[in-house]
Amino acid sequence: MVIPALEESFEAAVRGVDEWTTYVAVAGGRIVGSTRGRPAGDGTVWDVGRVMVAPDLQGRGLGRHLLALVEDAAPDEVTSYELRTGALSVDNIRMYKKAGYRLQGPAPGPPGAVVMTKPRR
Repeated sequence: MVIPALEESFEAAVRGVDEWTTYVAVAGGRIVGSTRGRPAGDGTVWDVGRVMVAPDLQGRGLGRHLLALVEDAAPDEVTSYELRTGALSVDNIRMYKKAGYRLQGPAPGPPGAVVMTKPRR
C-alpha cells in the first residue's frame, strides 16, 4: 500500500529543497537523518515533514533533535505544528507524543496516515 505521507518521488524531493526549510544530519560523510518544515494554510501552522533517521541510528535521540531543530525554524507567526505519520508507525507516534504532539485522527486522502498536532509554546 502506498501512503503518500510516507513516500515521495525523487522529483518531488528535489522540488522540496526549494519549498521547505530542510535540515540534514551527516556523520562520517553519510546522510543519517533529515527533516523539513514550511508554513501551511494561513501561515500560523508549521507543516513538519520527513523526519527520517537511518535505521541503525534510531533510538538514540537524533529524530527528536531533528524535530526540535525544525520546530525552532518556524517563523514567529506560527502558533502550532502539524505532521503526518503512518497510522501503524507505533515508534514514530510514541516519539511524537513524547515531543508534545497529539493524535488528531486520520489524514485526509488515502487511508494509512494520521495527523498529529502540537501547540507552539
